[in-house]
This record gives sequence, C-alpha cells and structure tokens, in this order.
Amino acid sequence: MTLETETVLDRRNLRRRVGLWRGLAIAAGAVALGALASHVRGGGLGDTAHIARVSIEGMITEDRDMLRLLKRLGENKQVHGVILFINSPGGTTTGGEALYEAVRDISKAKPVVAQFGTVAASAAYITGLATDHIVARGNSITGSVGVLVQWPDLSGLLDKVGVKMNEIKSGPLKAVPSMFEPVSPEGRKLTEAMIAESQQWFLGLVKDRRGVVTSAIPGLEQGRIFTGRDALQHKLVDAIGGEAEAVKYIEGKAKNAKDLKVVDWRPRRSTDLGFFRLLGATVSGLLGSSEVGYQVLNIEKGIAARMLDGLVSVWQPSEK
Repeated sequence: MTLETETVLDRRNLRRRVGLWRGLAIAAGAVALGALASHVRGGGLGDTAHIARVSIEGMITEDRDMLRLLKRLGENKQVHGVILFINSPGGTTTGGEALYEAVRDISKAKPVVAQFGTVAASAAYITGLATDHIVARGNSITGSVGVLVQWPDLSGLLDKVGVKMNEIKSGPLKAVPSMFEPVSPEGRKLTEAMIAESQQWFLGLVKDRRGVVTSAIPGLEQGRIFTGRDALQHKLVDAIGGEAEAVKYIEGKAKNAKDLKVVDWRPRRSTDLGFFRLLGATVSGLLGSSEVGYQVLNIEKGIAARMLDGLVSVWQPSEK
C-alpha cells in the first residue's frame, strides 16, 4: 500500500470520528433545548385550566427554586388545585418549615392535597400538615414527629493518634457541641433545650392541623413511625389511596375543577441544565452506558443525604 493511499484512508477515518462526535454534540444540544423547553412548560406557562402536581422527593432543605415555584402556583389563575406528591424521609427542620409556610399560602387561594408515597416522615410530614387533605397509601411510612441533632465525638481517636486541637473562643458555650471534645453538662443541657423547643413547635403543628391530642396517640411524641392505615386510625391522615383520591378531593372543593388534566410543575434549576453534565449523560446513554449517565445526574442526591446541617427532622431506618 502506497503512502498516498494510507494518507487518504487515515483522513477518511478521521472524518468519520469527527462526524460521530459532531453528531453526538448536536444530539446533546437538542436534548438540552428540549429539557429547557420542558422546564419552561413545567414552570407553569400553561394557558389552560388544570390541576398542578408537584413532587417533593429526596432530602428536604430550604430550596429557593421550589419555594419560587410554589409562589407561582398560588398566583396562577389557571391552576384550580394542587397535588403535592411527597416521597421523602424528611430533612432539615427549617426546610420543612419553609415548605409548610409556602403551602399554607397556596391554600388561601385554592385546595392543596398531599399524596404520600413510600415514605413521608419528619420534615416531609411537616409539609403534608400544611395541606388541606392528606392521602396516604396503606403501607406509606409517615409520622416520625421529632427533631434531632447529631455530631461525632472524635476526641478519643485524636488522643490515640496524638493530635490535639487548640482552641480560643469567646465563651464556654461557643461552638457547642463540638466533634473535637466531649460535650460538657452545660453544652448538653443547652442542646437538649433547643431540641425540646423545636419539638414543641412540631407537636403544635400536629395539634393545630390535625385536631388531635398528641399525647393520646401511642408513641407519637416519642417519634415513632406509622403505616398509612395506622395514621388514618389516629387521624394523622385523611384517606387511603393515591392520585385518584387526591383529584376527587380537589374536584369537590374547587369550582370548575371536574375532569381537569393533571400537569406536572417542576422548579426551574440552572444546575439541572448544566451543558457538560447533560452532554456527559447523553453521550453515556448513546454509547450504551445509561447507568453512568444516571449516576452523573443524581450523584448530588446521595451527597445531600450526608451533608444536612442544623436541626434535622428526618427518619433514618437502621442499616443493621
């Protein structure tokens, strides 16, 4: 084979590879534009009457994008009712508080129903309390009314490896509790008081919104969980079922809500449309590695579960 022939073949191979990657880039751009359009539509630009469905899933934090979405829902006159699909073990107590206030604002203008999925516990149950009606599956996990704060005590480990933490602080209760020293009696008392105050706030929501005496429900004030059937028996939820029951409630409360379409609303998140992340996921999918793309798009969910700070209202089943 002559040198000239080899050169021609090499150029053809190079042209094919460039064409492949150019095609992949165009496909990724098309997917990004489609996702952008989908997010805009999901952001509530529909011009026909409908029932909005919003999913509250994963770890709950004070999510500003979600709070903006809920505000738009309350203001949109084409939304005749809202279904909150809640499938979450909870999250930060302030995150639950922020969602609670946002949902209560919506309920001033239109009916809001919570539909519990597999789990709606702790801060997720706080969110459900804000709605006008709660529908749970018979085996949904709910309740876990309580607040906690956790921290590791590394002082013994540091002693073993010969590491000492030096510290100068303005007062004995500054930065308490700390992972670098055993908690003092004063620090423990302060932390317990803070937890107790937040717990009373949580219990007050249950009393006011559900009309129950919390001390009369076995284990509720101690943070136990309930199945949907148990929760219904104790009036912690209103009905057993799914989306059909949620829609039926809205149709009975809102004018002209009969036979309306249920439309998903999603927060507009710039991070969800990051070009390189979307490109990576798209290329992985085109090359047959969908699992890689899935991990790229969802890795932050696993990180969030381990980075909750402050007071936490979250159900954490034992891994043992």
